[in-house]
Formats: sequence, structure tokens, C-alpha cells
Amino acid sequence: MKRNLLTAFCCLLPLGYWVSAQSGISGELKTEYIPYSSYIRPEDSTKTNSKSDFKRADLKLSIPLSVKKDSAGRVKMWSMLLGGSYAKMSHKDYENQLFPNQMLNAQVGVLHMRPLGKKWNMMITATAGVYTDMEKIDFDDVLGQGGILFIRHFNPNLALGGGPVLTTAFGVPMILPWIYFDWKTNGKIKFNINFPEGMEAGYQFSDAFTLKAAVNLSGMSVERNKDGKSMLLGYQQITAGLRPEIKLNDKLKLSVTGGTALLRSFSESDRKIKSIFKDKKVADPKFASTFYIALSLRWNLP
Repeated sequence: MKRNLLTAFCCLLPLGYWVSAQSGISGELKTEYIPYSSYIRPEDSTKTNSKSDFKRADLKLSIPLSVKKDSAGRVKMWSMLLGGSYAKMSHKDYENQLFPNQMLNAQVGVLHMRPLGKKWNMMITATAGVYTDMEKIDFDDVLGQGGILFIRHFNPNLALGGGPVLTTAFGVPMILPWIYFDWKTNGKIKFNINFPEGMEAGYQFSDAFTLKAAVNLSGMSVERNKDGKSMLLGYQQITAGLRPEIKLNDKLKLSVTGGTALLRSFSESDRKIKSIFKDKKVADPKFASTFYIALSLRWNLP
């Protein structure tokens, strides 16, 4: 059950990024690389000679359509959301093809954010996209999701929010929880949690350079046809490492993350609500821990 829930959250992960969307055109281009590591057989948890790597490019864009500010400077906005992730995997020494060679997740949607009183904000998102292994693209690969999040700002450094998310990842509409927690300290020490995306803690050496320790959860989901039945395949990874972050100017920020892929796994389920609550008799296939590196460029145009 826990792994099925993790798969569902990986479908929803792009939503976490939009919480921090700015009033200008903002975006992020990120590339990741995980070298070959051994496949761990789920039947007996044996590390095999079979190996797979992982390479991914990820692009997210938020384009404001309408931005208004009230007398207190609080923003009311409508934005268009565009996002896409393309992953390529190479496999060695497998007797049978177990995992996809390619995965593509591409979404388009809208975001609406507005203040509710002095301390509260509301954010509404709705997206639809294609989640495919590139072997055959049809209407079954189209999934929709949307959510409403209420955020309480206790002070400039602390915000807590929650709300429901509606997704069709399991074939029929279902509701899952969405939780947001953001905390930053004053001064040189920075600490930020954005669940379920991850957390980071760092020290700001100067206006242009910050060194962080980061833990991140990310994933992808694809629809596959197996024996004539539509199935949902989820890929999950948990990474941890050091992240030097360089502020190139007021609009551009570059970061490099180097560390370890603590967990890489796949899980498969049929597209029924009951599947999310079903315990599995056999563990999901996974890979041994190995090196991880990522390069990210973020921008925010006025």
C-alpha cells in the first residue's frame, strides 16, 4: 500500500513546484544522471548482474496571464503551466525486457492564486497531460489532475498548507491529500521543506553563493498495455547530496547537486481505486544505491 501511494504522489509531484511560482515568467531546466547500478530481484532481494542507468531532462514553465495586486501588495494571478520530463534508460544483461527504455510526462494547465484575508492564500491548479513509455501513444496515456491548496502564512518565514488533489492516474477520478510546509530561517542559515518534493538546509556564504544539503523525492508515471489491460507503471527515486547554488544575476540561478541515489524502484498496478490500498505479496523491483548528479538552471523574469 505504501508504495502504491508513493506512485500516486509521483504523479502529483509537479504541483509542488508551482507553489513558488512568481508573478513574472518563471521556469526551471534540470538534467539528471544516475549511472548503471545493479537490479535487485524482488522475489529474494538478490543483487543481480543486470544493470540499468537513468538520464532525465525536465522543464517547467509558469507564464502569467493576469496579475493584480491589492492595496497591501498581495498578488491575485492567473498563470499557464507547462511542464515536461523525458527520461531514457539503458539496460544490460537482462533475460527479458522488464523496464521501459523511455518515459515521457508532459502537462499543460492553469493556476489561480489569490489572498484570503491577511494570513491566508488559496491556490487552484488544473492540468492534463500525456504519461507514456513512447511505445504506443493513445487516449489511455492522457491523465488529468487538479487541486486546491489553502496556505496559512504565520510569518514571512513560515507557511503551512493543505488541501485535496483530484487525479485520474488510476483510471477513475480519486482524491488524494496535498501538503505544503515551507520554513526559512533568518540570516545565513536556510532551511526549507516542501512536501512531498523534498527538503534542503544550507548556509549562505555571500549574496551569490549558497551551499546546501538536500534530499529530494521525484518520479515519473507511464501508462502501459499489459496483456490487453491498461496498467500504471510508477518510477520513484530518492536522492541526497550537496548542492552548491550560484546566483548569476537577479534573474538566473544555477545549481549543481552531487550525491547518492538512495532509492530507485518501479511499481505497477492496475488502474482501479482499490489498487492503491492493496498490499503486495512481492516487493517492488529496485536498484542498488549509486552516484547521482544533477544540473539545474532557474529563472524568473519580471
